[in-house]
Amino acid sequence: MVHDSKVVSFTGWKPVGRVTLPPALVRLRDASGQTLKAVMADVFDRADDTLFELADRAASNLDQTAYFDAMRELRLRRSAMAVSVLQYVSRAFNDMGRFNPRPNAGDLERIDQDSLTLVDHAELEQQVAIDGLIAKLRNRHAQAIRLLTARVNHLVPSLELADSQMPLSPEIICGGIAEACGDLDIDIRAKLVVLKLFDRLLVDRLGEFYQDANRTLIAEGILPDMKRPPIPVVTRAMSGTDGGSGNGGDDLTGASGSDAGGPPTFSELTALLRQGGEARGVMAGAANGAGTLDTSGLLERLNQAQHRVNDWAPNQVVPLGEQLQSALRNPEGQVFQVAQMDSDVINLVSMLFDFILEDRQLHPVMKALIGRLQIPVLKVALADRNFFNRGGHPVRKLLNELASAAIGWTEKAPGQRDPLRDKIQAVVNRALGEFTDDVALFDELLKDFSHFMDLDRRRRELVEQRLRDAEEGRARQERAAQTAREWLTECCQGREIPEPVKALLNEAWNRYLQWILLREGDDSESWRNARALTERVVWSVDPQPVTEDTRSELLRAIPTIVDELRRALQDISWDPFATDAAIRDLELAHVDVFQRLVTATPVAPDPEPPAEFPDRPPERTPPETAEAPVAAPVESGEPSVEVGKGLETAEDAVQAGVGEAVAEAPESSAERAPQVGPEWLERADALRVGSWIELVRADSKARCKLAAFIKATGKYIFVNRSGAKVAEYHREELASAMATGEITLLDDGLIFDRALESIIDNLRNSRRD
Repeated sequence: MVHDSKVVSFTGWKPVGRVTLPPALVRLRDASGQTLKAVMADVFDRADDTLFELADRAASNLDQTAYFDAMRELRLRRSAMAVSVLQYVSRAFNDMGRFNPRPNAGDLERIDQDSLTLVDHAELEQQVAIDGLIAKLRNRHAQAIRLLTARVNHLVPSLELADSQMPLSPEIICGGIAEACGDLDIDIRAKLVVLKLFDRLLVDRLGEFYQDANRTLIAEGILPDMKRPPIPVVTRAMSGTDGGSGNGGDDLTGASGSDAGGPPTFSELTALLRQGGEARGVMAGAANGAGTLDTSGLLERLNQAQHRVNDWAPNQVVPLGEQLQSALRNPEGQVFQVAQMDSDVINLVSMLFDFILEDRQLHPVMKALIGRLQIPVLKVALADRNFFNRGGHPVRKLLNELASAAIGWTEKAPGQRDPLRDKIQAVVNRALGEFTDDVALFDELLKDFSHFMDLDRRRRELVEQRLRDAEEGRARQERAAQTAREWLTECCQGREIPEPVKALLNEAWNRYLQWILLREGDDSESWRNARALTERVVWSVDPQPVTEDTRSELLRAIPTIVDELRRALQDISWDPFATDAAIRDLELAHVDVFQRLVTATPVAPDPEPPAEFPDRPPERTPPETAEAPVAAPVESGEPSVEVGKGLETAEDAVQAGVGEAVAEAPESSAERAPQVGPEWLERADALRVGSWIELVRADSKARCKLAAFIKATGKYIFVNRSGAKVAEYHREELASAMATGEITLLDDGLIFDRALESIIDNLRNSRRD
């Protein structure tokens, strides 16, 4: 089998003027490239066996020849084909927004019968096979693909990507396969066998591929709590033009979110609106009024109403219907009617903002600010009927960004600076003061606000990373302290240890054990040597059992024990005067041991005594009631670690004096929190880093997000928008707080899309009623 020596580099392609990818997309590109490379390798490995089996079962010599030709060519070209597919996907990332998959391939739906004669038959056969593979991928993995598309679009709000331009879309991957197959030196029959083989072997494998891609972005904090695609989907079974009810309206209620083909059009929304009896909800009372306004006349009156919003009191919210009742009234008090199409738009925008203004995820102050955009958004929707089904519309993106930024906001104390509120206020004021009919203003506002949020996010991420580092450092130190404490307790059980030696073990030697654990871990040679030396120190002051050779063994071992102990304390820069004093106390304890040995009755030695002192003293079986060593008190002058600064090195941790062996073991989380049901524990386990919660304590509420889960200690660390630590919980405590309502989860999904989904659900329900 021939292997191509080409190396794929997902970072080497540098087209002129390409968009700079956000860091999260760079990581997605690199991670998905490695995954796709493994998937392709597995497909080629399985292809050889599959083609051989197919050839063996072939019904004719022609079929068998096609299978063998395909097998031979794949063996020769597998490396080159894999490289070609990976490079194609790489270009889709690096040329994002400008890369169109298979630009020369026509859409079969747009090919008429007259033009079919101009298409090469082999090319058409291949195109049909590729389109079939794309359709199968989109149907089989629709949910994961739409979730990934939403996350990618969230990262590049300045680009308007078609679904087929999403870098890992089925069109991109299948386009790469088509390009790779184009170089195969086989006839169309064998080439179709290869494409069918990809259909058979690749489709199922890509399900996990798309799941991994979503998990990569979730790990980067990109829409981590989004469980379903953000755009509600409706089956397009309607006939007629916008504004017509169509004969297919009944089919709308049976649309399936997993099988439908895309976001709802304006005509589909208005059909649901009229079927639900809501078509004139906002404009009620307009009949027999001052006449009918066309769209231009309506927009003129909305311009006037837009400037009056600045006269509202702070935090005042006026529903759209009330604003329009005033705006559409003539001097005589009569209300103008509007065209049916405009009335539909008004009702949809009104329902959209009703959802936003009732959403419990947003603080009332933020609701009031976003609510001031009702008239500008209505003007945009009147001018562009694609507003409701165009996911990349700048107004939709701006609303989503404003709401997403506001979800974790809490009101500052009077006189305290609030950059986020000031920025949102500035965006709203510009929209009210400057917008007439040029939607480009919202592009400018979106870029400006996104830039502000990027800077704010980087600052918060830096603070949060420092906090995580500090918490992880503390967790490592706590675990090291616990391990050292447990080992000393185990080593000293059943032993009679003089008080000065107890103090040495529980202070200086405990610090040394922690230092070794922090630097090299509990599976290192240094830790095993430290454990052995601990046992030898304990054995040297209470040798058990006493035999005729114990005295001579002690005489040989004690100088080595003392030397190693002194070097160990020097390694952690222990106070040399304290070290000398501790060694003197140990030597006095050794003198006492030799004096006791004079009167001790030796026991019979083991049948095969060791030739020299063993790494470990003889195994002992301490009584259950054996007294643990009494911990010596910690001097008040010892330094302590300041919370939040972290532990940069093992030496810092030991010198800081945190986690003394004498400290009492902390309560377990099960002891601190009441027992809760398994469903609440599952909810606690499902909480993802980046999730926002509302924390209720006494009479106060605070919004914070999960910044880190420290596995070593099982702690969940929550921070506010500034990145400052607000609370920490263990698993059982968190589950209990969720069960009692102290903690409630906030939905930080895209607010426009949640609102549109709610509108469709409400309209469907009202239709059924």
